[in-house]
Amino acid sequence: MATFLYKLGRLTFRRRRFVALIWVALLAVAGIGAATAPAATSSSFSIPGTEAQRAFDLLDQRNPGTSADGATARVVFEAPEGEKVTDPANKSEITGIVKELETGSKQIASVADPFATQAVSQNGSTAYISVSYQVSSMELTDATRESLEDAGKDAQKSGMKVEIGGDALQVMPHTGTAEIIGVVIAAIVLVITFGSLVAAGLPLVTALVGVGIGVSTITALASVLDLGSTTSILAMMIGLAVGIDYALFIVSRYRAELAEGREREEAAGRAVGTAGSAVVFAGLTVVIALVGLAVVNIPMLTKMGFAAAGTVAIAVLIALTLVPAALGFAGKRVMGRKARKAAEAEKSPGAKPNMGTRWARFVLRKPVWVMLVGVLGLGIIAVPAASLEMGLPDDGAQPKSTTQRQAYDMLSDGFGPGFNGPLLVVVDTKNSSDGKAAADRVSEEIEAIGVGAVIPPAFNKAGDTATITVIPKDRPSSHATEEVVHSIRDAGADVKSDTGAEVLVTGATAMNIDFSQKMNDALLPYLALVVGLAFLLLMLVFRSILVPLKAALGFLLSVVAALGAVVAVFQWGWLGSLFGVEQTGPIMSMMPIFMVGVVFGLAMDYEVFLVTRMREAYVHGESPGQAIVTGFKHGARVVTAAAVIMMAVFSGFIGSSEQMIKMIGFSLAIAVFFDAFVVRMAIVPAVLALLGKKAWWLPGWLDRALPNVDVEGEKLQKQLTDEPGSEGGESGERELVRV
Repeated sequence: MATFLYKLGRLTFRRRRFVALIWVALLAVAGIGAATAPAATSSSFSIPGTEAQRAFDLLDQRNPGTSADGATARVVFEAPEGEKVTDPANKSEITGIVKELETGSKQIASVADPFATQAVSQNGSTAYISVSYQVSSMELTDATRESLEDAGKDAQKSGMKVEIGGDALQVMPHTGTAEIIGVVIAAIVLVITFGSLVAAGLPLVTALVGVGIGVSTITALASVLDLGSTTSILAMMIGLAVGIDYALFIVSRYRAELAEGREREEAAGRAVGTAGSAVVFAGLTVVIALVGLAVVNIPMLTKMGFAAAGTVAIAVLIALTLVPAALGFAGKRVMGRKARKAAEAEKSPGAKPNMGTRWARFVLRKPVWVMLVGVLGLGIIAVPAASLEMGLPDDGAQPKSTTQRQAYDMLSDGFGPGFNGPLLVVVDTKNSSDGKAAADRVSEEIEAIGVGAVIPPAFNKAGDTATITVIPKDRPSSHATEEVVHSIRDAGADVKSDTGAEVLVTGATAMNIDFSQKMNDALLPYLALVVGLAFLLLMLVFRSILVPLKAALGFLLSVVAALGAVVAVFQWGWLGSLFGVEQTGPIMSMMPIFMVGVVFGLAMDYEVFLVTRMREAYVHGESPGQAIVTGFKHGARVVTAAAVIMMAVFSGFIGSSEQMIKMIGFSLAIAVFFDAFVVRMAIVPAVLALLGKKAWWLPGWLDRALPNVDVEGEKLQKQLTDEPGSEGGESGERELVRV
């Protein structure tokens, strides 16, 4: 592989105008496609195989047009002090708002008058209008949301306090500011790392080209493939991260080859042949992690994973072709004056070793202590992960300043916390001899469990399906509400055996519980799949058993430690005020598996780039200890820069007002910190120092069975050395660039 990539690097360097034209043309085509494609409707959300989804599907079939899984909103009214919502003026205002809402949008399915449905608190201080929509919250138009907000503003003129809750106002958070901050910080770090504006600009420009092509393609295909807006956000986040990383690795190696005195074309070829090999395999591990999201069996997640994996593949191709072409345009400016002086100083006999070299030598002197401090430190931080509780945040997790949170609190005060998350119990009486008796028995069983309220069964026109609304005593995301859902389902099993009627629990709260359970069940299989396939891939790269095993175990340690930190901050509230956590609660169910996928890809980037340089030095004759020092001498600065850039990008999301985005930003930033600086920079060299030559051991039969992909460039080095004129002439190199 190294030989092929060497040829590719030299070819793209020489044909840089043609290569640049191809990528610019692809960007233009993708951009035109995105601009002319029909507007994408938001991706429909479904969770196949869950009871909540089966109940929604049954209602759609038996009672079409009700849109049971559509968005909902609650316009909550609180009368001024000393007044009641039932006072004539207030009642007239609320009734007028009901009529205004009914005609406000074609997407509305129904609007419930609070005075007709008894949605008035006992003391008369609070009332709410329930609004149901024909489509999910992801599919609501801006005009529909605006009409809902306008209705609330009109009611406030009467002096009543009016707030709006429910999922109808939920929109995808805008992350543009965070991305801009991340790119600015990335630029600063790159300038510091390279000491050259040209060298710093290359990774940014090429990464943005890759992200532009990837996201534009997703936008162009969104309507055809039913891709939601979250798909492009994930692709942008991952594409930007790996795009900068991969270009950074190639540019860094190119500068190192120039510092050795090689000609620019030769340096580009060797950079792509060596660092490019690491990029290919690092990219494959990221693709495995993202495509592996399919094991969760949630269509939306599967599409997100495949789309992001495509963006990563584009980032790899750009690193192997556009980056060396751009290096051709950059000329000698890619080094910069300070960088050239530093390179000359490093080659002088009495040169002071760089920070990476000094750190590697320290680890070699104290490997046991470094390993124990790293492992025990992460182990202690990981302890809270044992108390991990997963769920989906409700409006109670919103900032107190938002209308959703204030509506949530008003409902809790006026009616009880359970009113914020009613359950919908569906009774399929088609196979029951007495459907009404079966539905009544279900109501009695639910009342016996102990809930806030049970609204009597309501049958469809055919009389074969009943719905019962249940108000729990506790808030939607509480453990007590989850127990109520399980208790109703357990009681439903007895009802079915006795009457033949099937009982299904659904609604937003039950859907969240089922979603969390599905994500929880998928976490271990996903980890096993991703880590197992990556182990095989890394065994192919490093031709070793212990090095990939160490890489996988180190990754698991950093992920569990990151989960421990997330639980401590967001579930227990430790240092919560520092990160703007206003309401503790369960950890978002999608977060652990999402974090595993993203961080695994980045962790393997650092592992492959750092350790392949060690492997390269080892196969070229250096001792195991000296190979570790060489790897850190050339790779520590780049890996550190890449990790700092990623931490900066992810930390930008911690400032979001959305608890979900805040949690994702924190988890990714802390996980990258643990993996890059504790695992890859400390534990990895310590373990390799203790293992010595055993680290690179591979059984003979396995060595013969595995194809030799030559990631470290051993065959390339031998071929270049054997070719006549290889170190200064052109005759041998001309043969190599014929592809």
